[in-house]
Amino acid sequence: MRTKHVNVLIALAAFVLFSFSCFCISRMTQTSNQLINCRNHILEFKEKILRLKNKTERNRQELINALSKMKYEMTQRENTSTDLVEKKMNTLGKDETVSNNTFEVLKFFFPHLRKVGRIYPDVIIGKEKTGVSFALGISTVSRGNQSYLKQTLNSVVSRMTLSEEKDSVVIVSVADRNEDYLKSVVDMITKRFKRQLKSGSLEVISIPAFFYPNMLHIKQSTEDSGKLESWRIKQVLDFCFLMLYAQPKAMYYLQLEDDIIAKKRYFTKITDFVHNITSNNWFYIEFSILGFIAVNFAPNSLLPQRNEVTYFVPWIRTTEGKLFKSEDLTDFVRFFLMFYKDKPIDLLLGDIFQVKMCNPGETPEKCAERNKQIRIRYKPSLFQHVGIQSSFSGREQYSKDIYY
Repeated sequence: MRTKHVNVLIALAAFVLFSFSCFCISRMTQTSNQLINCRNHILEFKEKILRLKNKTERNRQELINALSKMKYEMTQRENTSTDLVEKKMNTLGKDETVSNNTFEVLKFFFPHLRKVGRIYPDVIIGKEKTGVSFALGISTVSRGNQSYLKQTLNSVVSRMTLSEEKDSVVIVSVADRNEDYLKSVVDMITKRFKRQLKSGSLEVISIPAFFYPNMLHIKQSTEDSGKLESWRIKQVLDFCFLMLYAQPKAMYYLQLEDDIIAKKRYFTKITDFVHNITSNNWFYIEFSILGFIAVNFAPNSLLPQRNEVTYFVPWIRTTEGKLFKSEDLTDFVRFFLMFYKDKPIDLLLGDIFQVKMCNPGETPEKCAERNKQIRIRYKPSLFQHVGIQSSFSGREQYSKDIYY
């Protein structure tokens, strides 16, 4: 009996031991599976981290490449020094427009332009700013080894307030076929006037070569006189092109030279003076007397008398410091183009006044009185001529505005 009990206990112990072994083996198997799953999850997570790292590296490299490209493009724009004619920063294509029919008036006077399709300037730099009160036009050509343009722009631009700068646009028109001079102008402006270019308050255009007519028909008495006459004719045409470009941009247009300096607060004085004029029936306002030639060149004209211009050299011709209403510019240009081969532009200004404002049979005294009312002079002058080397090769000029 006792032996039987012992056998039962042994069997029970064996069963318990077997059951425990099975339980342990089951738990170990379950734990092993969990460890394998955990290992797999770790490996999968590691693989995802590796892929994310690779993707991040690619993104970082792409970002570096993009930044490098941007930096290169900015450097290229700031240091425009090669192939500027081909790499124009804001060039108007033939299918774009400056303004509808802006230059169409030229085709009436120059038959050769009727074959070129749409007429447009080469806009080198600019945002084509419009809707401002004042456009300031500066025509520039090469003067050999001498240049006054940087000094002029420094004076004109720096003496505006930010609000005045916002309500105006300065247009530099390069009227020279010399590409080296064009490149030097663009290089100087892009380096020294970045803010004004970025804001759109400064533009540079170049007049296309196809604009100019063949001047070989000019009668030349001597070689020098022929060159001088060609230079004066080109000057009229340069002003006409610039005026047409500026006309749709602003309410008023101020003509300046590339070799002047402006007085402090000149722009504020101009603005205040224009806004305080009670009548809108003025022809133009002169803020400098430069450009009116002594009367021995126009004996019957209504230009200022000789004692006011005794410092002038006979061949100097300009419209320096003259302010026009933009709505009148097209009429001025039409008149200039009718007689561009006959007289310099400043004398044509006197002629257009007589044609438009002097009545037939009217006495010269009465017409002269009207002249004082609608051709307004501001004193003291706001601009002074500083250039010595003329844009006409080989000539020097020492004219000064005695009212400056």
